[in-house]
Amino acid sequence: MKIEVSARHIHLAQEDLEKLFGPDFKLEQTKELSQHGQFVSQARLTIVGPKRQIENVAVLGPIRSQTQIEISRTDAYFLGAEAPLRISGDLKGSGAIKLIGPAGEAELSEGLIVAKRHIHLSPDQAKDLGVDKGDIIKVTVSGDRALIFDQVVVRIDKNFDQAVQVDTDEGNAAGISGIGECEFNI
Repeated sequence: MKIEVSARHIHLAQEDLEKLFGPDFKLEQTKELSQHGQFVSQARLTIVGPKRQIENVAVLGPIRSQTQIEISRTDAYFLGAEAPLRISGDLKGSGAIKLIGPAGEAELSEGLIVAKRHIHLSPDQAKDLGVDKGDIIKVTVSGDRALIFDQVVVRIDKNFDQAVQVDTDEGNAAGISGIGECEFNI
């Protein structure tokens, strides 16, 4: 089974896209991601925390209903920002942060998270593995830095394709650079 390292990135709502890049700006795909319809765009932003900032952060497409910034725990410490551990999309009461773009700034009262490790599955893949949406599984990574990732949340959608996603801190701990292999455990 594939395991991917998901680096820090930003998903924008249309309102914030216009604030940061201007009213006529459109996200253009530069690289397709493993999940159908998801892509890395040409757009880059600066994330500004209470202590420091991180420049050149990729914006992913397509546009979402609410702006979401996904960082690692190390990034949160560096920025001096509060970023709760959450599943993507669970933003109520999440961390506040500022974004700077070429056309403006956006002060967000929530939207900053450290994404929980998770597995993307189509309904057929979930059925084959005997899991349901929201189940918690374990995956094992072999190699020089072998480890078991516990508390991996099962996410199911017709547009998903089988892949475990971890953040850069987790990927570094397991010695994964970009994409690796793991084994499914219940």
